[in-house]
Amino acid sequence: MLEVNGLRVSYGGIQAVRGITFHVNEGEMVALIGANGAGKSSTLRALSRLLDPAGGSVRYRGKELLALPPHRLVSEGIALVPEGRGVFPRMSSLENLRMGAYARNNKKEIESDLEQVLGHFPRLKERAQQLAGTLSGGEQQMLAIGRAMMSKPRLLLLDEPSMGLAPIMVQKIFEVICAVASEGMTILLVEQNAKLALEVSQRGYVMESGEITLTNESKALLTDPKVRASYLGE
Repeated sequence: MLEVNGLRVSYGGIQAVRGITFHVNEGEMVALIGANGAGKSSTLRALSRLLDPAGGSVRYRGKELLALPPHRLVSEGIALVPEGRGVFPRMSSLENLRMGAYARNNKKEIESDLEQVLGHFPRLKERAQQLAGTLSGGEQQMLAIGRAMMSKPRLLLLDEPSMGLAPIMVQKIFEVICAVASEGMTILLVEQNAKLALEVSQRGYVMESGEITLTNESKALLTDPKVRASYLGE
């Protein structure tokens, strides 16, 4: 579904991403792990067209993404849950979720999907009329994921969904991510919590200093001595 070839991202004279190549198959959850500053979020920002890469190719279902403006990606079936959540703080939870469906027209389907999202996140249903800016960090992360799901994506890009959250909230959010994946959603997961990311994904890529240094099935990476020493604290 997603083919990335030779992707490069630069900030002035600093190369954050150094010609990486990877792919995500349809219906697969793939983890991109690495230390802080490895280039993971820069990769996702380039894929979602929030910044212009310095080179390379990104093909989604055979179409070159880098030729498209960012706002076109939603109608192509791509949704990003950004690092830091990015909810609309002065809008209610319900309004935030409805904003996720702004590119869709079928009201009946939208209402059906809204009920499904609220079923995944009962806490959002309880706080439907509450301003998003007053929600806890975990609730805002739920809202950001729910809003992305409301666009009915085929490819979901998740940028550090566990960052700054209490363990019990991380567990709940990853339960939903796994449930969505089991329904056939294709997911690219960028996550600093390497153990958690590899436990829920099928394949993984390890990123260091802007380069992909290791790739394998997630189960194999969990037992890899280098990964265990560098990212699992063992």
